[in-house]
Amino acid sequence: MIVSGSTSQALAAALARELEEPLAAVEYDRFPDGELLAAAPGVADAEPDRAIIVASTVSSDAHLEVLQLQDAVREAGVEEVVTVLPYMGYGRQDKAFEPGHPISARAMARAISTGADRVLTVDPHEEAVCEFFEPTATAVDAAGRLAEPLPDDLADPVFLSPDAGAIDLAETVCDAYGTGETDYFEKVRHSGTEVEITPSDVDVADRDVVVVDDIIATGSTMSEAVGVLRERSVGRVFITCVHPLLARNAVTKLSRAGVEAIYGTDTIERGVSTVSVAPALASYL
Repeated sequence: MIVSGSTSQALAAALARELEEPLAAVEYDRFPDGELLAAAPGVADAEPDRAIIVASTVSSDAHLEVLQLQDAVREAGVEEVVTVLPYMGYGRQDKAFEPGHPISARAMARAISTGADRVLTVDPHEEAVCEFFEPTATAVDAAGRLAEPLPDDLADPVFLSPDAGAIDLAETVCDAYGTGETDYFEKVRHSGTEVEITPSDVDVADRDVVVVDDIIATGSTMSEAVGVLRERSVGRVFITCVHPLLARNAVTKLSRAGVEAIYGTDTIERGVSTVSVAPALASYL
């Protein structure tokens, strides 16, 4: 049985269809004092052997929902609890940035591990965060899904990642698309808000470019990368990302930079979530 967190209702429904499993009735509420309540009465009614909780932890409230749903299905007598984190919040806080700082990804992973027999997460920013879970979480590669919404008529395409760390994602999307070249930008982060983008050597003149990344948060770095491409007479520019966080004015920022279209998956449910990771998840379930 599939149990959806409030942040992943469309993906949970898609996964239920993919696996041909029932979708549980769920309830989300908040008490007058501000405390949350996430419940799964549908699980108590059906008494399944396995419950698959699907919830992107895009906020602190979403993390609490996961913990409550895990406890709720255990209370209902479920023997196996599989927790699917399509997007793992706090995943980029995978080290202590200053003395006395927490490793937040580890703290979150430990909490979630207490209520799960298995954990899956989609394309974490650093796969090493999976080792913070007990047992170790499984990283699901869904980047290839990003080729699906791209136009069929890309002109001599170049698949670019914003830095060397994401080149595997660009190669995966390029391979799935079936043709093209891959390269990356050199990115130097000077502070939390200041990032320097150095153009790569690839020739983009009159060629369509697909910029590929795992997460787009504010869109500032991506906008700068698109600006560099515009200076080099690029053709059309498309943005693809696994996790379209797109905080605040990110979509406007990218559109003003000259992006033709933005494509993301439904790990974070946004207006640009044009492709589902449900088939990739289903292969692990």
